[in-house]
Amino acid sequence: MSKSLYETLGVSENATADEIKKAYRKLARKYHPDINKTAEAEEKFKEINAAYEILSDPKKKQQYDMHGDNIFGGQSFHDFAGAQGGVDLDEILRSIFGGGFSSGTSGGFSGNFGGGGFGNFGGGGFNTPNLDIETKIVIPFDVAITGGTHSVSVNGDRFDVKIPAGIKSGEKLRVRGKGESHGSQRGDLYIKVEVAPSPEYIRDGDNLIKEVDVPLKTALFGGKIKVKTPYREITMKIPKGIKSSQKLRVKGEGVINRKTKVKGDLYVKVNVVLPNIDDLDPQLVEIMKEKLPE
Repeated sequence: MSKSLYETLGVSENATADEIKKAYRKLARKYHPDINKTAEAEEKFKEINAAYEILSDPKKKQQYDMHGDNIFGGQSFHDFAGAQGGVDLDEILRSIFGGGFSSGTSGGFSGNFGGGGFGNFGGGGFNTPNLDIETKIVIPFDVAITGGTHSVSVNGDRFDVKIPAGIKSGEKLRVRGKGESHGSQRGDLYIKVEVAPSPEYIRDGDNLIKEVDVPLKTALFGGKIKVKTPYREITMKIPKGIKSSQKLRVKGEGVINRKTKVKGDLYVKVNVVLPNIDDLDPQLVEIMKEKLPE
């Protein structure tokens, strides 16, 4: 049974109370935000204090030793802590074990470990643990724009998840019944989605920006070019005299807004491509040298 709180403090599962206290004090001094100014120090400090709050209390330690990381939905304490946000740490520990939490610093200690919920742990007892679990996937850019499916593997179970069109990085999907099991109960799976970057598009809210090469002749005299959008191939009219970096708007070829169901626009950024002078007719080159304005 995994017991990551001991790993957080860097002690063995057979560590004595004095060894746990000594390890805690050493790590607390190392990662205290007043001393350690690195970006990860504050979160590390929170994890250390939470681990010590549980392992230094005989009753809480007994419950944790019995159930291990199941109280964190089967995740390691570090992964669980990183997935939470927005609830006071004191409230979470109270909901699991009963009672409050103090780190020994003035004003007590609160952290951002909430949001997932724990099920029914109140009053110091242990009932059904939180069976919900969380994972993270990275999906292709085009799937995020047009929708599709993505294969997910959790606890040895592989299945496809439907990806709604227009999803953004940081959004979460809920899959019912794919969490941990406890008797006849089954939790849910929460999937945090990250969208891979695209070599072709830049996303700006519900709009897309795409750079398209335009030959010099078309840029000078106007014409038509073929452009692929995420949904189809279109023919675009290029006005004469267009310059590099100018943008042409194609209405309704952007990203669908999941709330309004309205698509944004595609902005085609023009890149005027100059011909290789060595490939041009020598007579044309001479005429250009003579006639082109300075």
